[in-house]
Amino acid sequence: MDRMIYTALNAISVARNEQLNAAQNLANQNVPGYRRDLPNDGAARFLEQMDTLTTRAYQLETGPAGFSDAPGMMTNTGQELDLAVKGEGYLYVEPASGEPALTRRGDLTRGPEGTLRNAAGEAILGPDLAPIQVAEYQQIEITDIGEIFIVPAGAADGLRLPAGVLATVVPEEDVRLLKGEDGHIRAADGTVPEPNQLARVQQGMLEASNVNPVEELLATMEIQRSYERALKLVASAQEIDERGSRLLSAPEA
Repeated sequence: MDRMIYTALNAISVARNEQLNAAQNLANQNVPGYRRDLPNDGAARFLEQMDTLTTRAYQLETGPAGFSDAPGMMTNTGQELDLAVKGEGYLYVEPASGEPALTRRGDLTRGPEGTLRNAAGEAILGPDLAPIQVAEYQQIEITDIGEIFIVPAGAADGLRLPAGVLATVVPEEDVRLLKGEDGHIRAADGTVPEPNQLARVQQGMLEASNVNPVEELLATMEIQRSYERALKLVASAQEIDERGSRLLSAPEA
């Protein structure tokens, strides 16, 4: 009987993890460039006792879950510091942890110290993986290969100066990208691939997250049903166990 209960409790644990995953996606549906987290289906593992496999099976995660690389909806904002990666590829950022990571988020601003950052406060990196510093300007232009040109503040019309290059990458097919514990995208070994400048960007555009809120809400409803079914299974196991105990008990005098 305990096997039945263990199976139900394992189903409850899986439903809880899936619920957390759906909640994470819904919470980030309005974050530009956010990549939807995928559920970690894991694999069945059998409990081993005294060097012998038992009939108790558990569904355990097999490592970090992946994420969807489907494109998000593109919006023309007309803002000169809004940027979208066209097709495949990523930008490089330096999050609070200090370890470089990949991103599709392109809602950029120029900080007080001149560093280009996205709205999450992460510094945008150049091909040397150092933060890009941009002088005060009256106009900025970013080409499709990531070159940055500015018309400095107070400069004469027609003066156009280079101000840096955005680091971009289109990872090789054999590079597996995952989200780390900090939620940032890196290779499976925790590093980032070297910039190859193959991605193309578009100024004045912004990519939305690729989360479909309707799909996530429907998935949440199905997860809740699975959770309730597992609870009913636990209750049924308890009832069967109690009835079995009464049948085996000695009759009262």
